Amino acid sequence: MDFKMPAETTEEIRLFKKFISTNIKPHLSQWYAQGEIPRIFFQQMGAGGWFDFKFIDGNLQKLSALRCAMIAEEMAKVSPGVAIAGLVHVHLGLIGLWLFGSNKLKEKYGLSAIKGQDLMCVGNTEAIAGSDAAGIGLQAQKTDGGWTLDGAKAYVTNGFISDWAIITAVTDPQAERKNRLSMFLVDLNSDGVSRKKLNKQVWIPSDLTRLTFDNVFVPKDYLLGEKGMGLKQVLTIFAYSRVPISALTLGTAMGAFDLAVEHARKREMFDQKMIDFQAKAFEMADFFARIEAARLAVFKACWAMDQNKNFRLESSVAKYLTVDIARSVSTWSADIFGAASVIKEHPIHKFPMDAWASSLGEGTQDVQKLVIFRELLKNYQDHS
Repeated sequence: MDFKMPAETTEEIRLFKKFISTNIKPHLSQWYAQGEIPRIFFQQMGAGGWFDFKFIDGNLQKLSALRCAMIAEEMAKVSPGVAIAGLVHVHLGLIGLWLFGSNKLKEKYGLSAIKGQDLMCVGNTEAIAGSDAAGIGLQAQKTDGGWTLDGAKAYVTNGFISDWAIITAVTDPQAERKNRLSMFLVDLNSDGVSRKKLNKQVWIPSDLTRLTFDNVFVPKDYLLGEKGMGLKQVLTIFAYSRVPISALTLGTAMGAFDLAVEHARKREMFDQKMIDFQAKAFEMADFFARIEAARLAVFKACWAMDQNKNFRLESSVAKYLTVDIARSVSTWSADIFGAASVIKEHPIHKFPMDAWASSLGEGTQDVQKLVIFRELLKNYQDHS
């Protein structure tokens, strides 16, 4: 087993760190104050080739999961809110097109999405349906030449800035739960689509938006995958996106930890540096060990994905462990800064809130435990 990072990936991450220094860090305070990320940033990401897909010989191709994870971690160390905006565009929106879109749709929208020109998101969660992904109420009625959508999606990251959304809707109310839903690629600039940006306090400066659909027409060719398979398809998208969001969550933990260690090395109290107190030294050692363990879980999930193996178990383990450590270390890091941490503009302030957000995206901790248990049970049955 070789734990050495591929030289090519190491070089790419070195270049991406330079990209962060040039294209993210100087603008963060302005983006946070405005509560939004300008579209030019996504175009810069696309121009740099940082969106984890390539369009080769007319085919949309996914790049290494390990590379993607390291990019997500590095961005989240600086701003989990910026990182999630990029992740949603690629690993919820674009990956849904890659998995379930027709060749015609991939050719038509894939390249513009890779370039960051057309932005994408996913709308599944509703006020009545969160962890219960099948419990949605948005309706899709068959009509001449396609479908009409009526209803709303409650909490859509990137919903305010996106051009296209992958939307799940009920196409057969009488079918059993697993076959009630279908998935559509929806133009968010269509007549009947309205957006309301929500006032959230996590993952700033990305947006969280309520999308309402009032008799919105979707051409028949914009049905993604198979009719009645929307639930299975959206759960597949979530399984894929759990790997990069685990890396993002790891970056959230590491970003908070780095700030705390640097502060503890400089801050003097009771005539000595904070870092010289054995209690704090042991806490740092404990948190670092847990971060490293979570990183190995993320890398194993990346390996399983890149090897085209079933990665559902590995992705949920990675998500569960990274959320656990991010919650703990971000709160501890804020404590290291004391009262300064409650100031909204302070660099440490966002990390506990963003760790909380990570615990909700792509399934809560209870959802991860349910997935882990089910996959674990399958393994026992296979060996019985």
